[in-house]
Amino acid sequence: MDELLGRQLPYSADAEQSVLGAMLIDPDCIPEVVEALSAQDFYIPENRRIFEIIYSMFTMSRPVDPVTVLEELKTAGVYDEAGGRAYLFQMMDVTPTSANVAKYAEIVRDKATLRTLAEITAEAYNNAVSGSGESSDILENTEQRIFSLRHNSTTNGLMPIRSVIVNAYNTLSELARTKGKYPGVESGFSGLDACLGGLKNSDLIILAARPGVGKTSFALNIAQNVAEKARKGVAVFNLEMSREQLVMRMLSSEALVDSKKLMTANLSDDEWEKIAHASSALGGSPIYIDDSANITVGEIKAKCRRLGDELGLVIIDYLQLMQSGRRSDSRVQEVSEISRSLKIMAKELNVPVICLSQLSRASEGRTDKRPILPDLRDSGAIEQDADVVMFLYREDYHNRDGEPTNECECIIAKNRHGETTTVKLKWLGQFTKFSTLETHYDEPPRR
Repeated sequence: MDELLGRQLPYSADAEQSVLGAMLIDPDCIPEVVEALSAQDFYIPENRRIFEIIYSMFTMSRPVDPVTVLEELKTAGVYDEAGGRAYLFQMMDVTPTSANVAKYAEIVRDKATLRTLAEITAEAYNNAVSGSGESSDILENTEQRIFSLRHNSTTNGLMPIRSVIVNAYNTLSELARTKGKYPGVESGFSGLDACLGGLKNSDLIILAARPGVGKTSFALNIAQNVAEKARKGVAVFNLEMSREQLVMRMLSSEALVDSKKLMTANLSDDEWEKIAHASSALGGSPIYIDDSANITVGEIKAKCRRLGDELGLVIIDYLQLMQSGRRSDSRVQEVSEISRSLKIMAKELNVPVICLSQLSRASEGRTDKRPILPDLRDSGAIEQDADVVMFLYREDYHNRDGEPTNECECIIAKNRHGETTTVKLKWLGQFTKFSTLETHYDEPPRR
């Protein structure tokens, strides 16, 4: 590594020694150091071993001072490797004061971050020069590691409740100032927004239904509403349909032109004009579409990060077509890993993530065919990881002999932030479009 970079990796011997010296002089500062650093942050092997010993003693609630640490080094068999008595007392002599231990630790941590960054870029260089792997794989791996490095370099830690109360009060004040708005991203469906308070950042939202009920159309309707009305960037990942097929659906919904006519382009002059206006509106909206098959959560995360602060919503259609990126013993285990990764991704990106999911056939054998949580296909981890689970149910879908009503129920079966309820929607199948039925969703739902 050093040979590749042509220079010594960054580190500060003085800062490392001062951190350890402060811990020996004043054991009261040990908790602050333990929270800020790990053994891997120390570059000099002797310093790393001494820190490991002090860390272990602190964890086991043993007294920490020069004598006890020396004894523990002997017991662990690393006395000579850690420099012995002379080195330990030398560190204490060169430490100016324990009062500045936080600054010393910050220097050690910064140098460790620079070393890790150098290792990541050096590995990328080696892989690129040797041609070991596809360029896309090397880019993805490098980008992922750099993002993780940035994410792990900052920790929130414990926060006093008085600070949290201030943040909560500021949020309430902002909501009061913008009365009628919701704390989350507005989906454009008034009933749904009233029940959920909008689509909240860092939430994993599962949208599930039987094939053909309209879950893709509903998700695309939300994407259009968020992009056009809230002016937030929406990343749409569809593993089943092409970009062109998705855009055709969105054009039909936007222009209110029969989707079947779009398939044949058998349009009147008036309909062509509607399509032109819809194309202009959609073309100016911040919607980004990816139709890669067999995509992984890591790849989705990497692509979303490139949108930066513009990103406001992620939609994935659908979960069961995704790959975990590594071999699993069973599909259930793989889906569990994917759902957990999606929740972590939502938290890291700090945007709502809507992931569509298939349902099992279990509901078909029941008298009441409305979906329930156990109907989620492949893994119970989906229900566990999700903040919100929504089902779409259309009576017309199951009872095709009856009089069509075009009504759809959006069943909120899980809501980590509030109660569960049902929102009534209108399904306009020829336009692949949903709308909220006129219902007073601001009133408490009847039980």
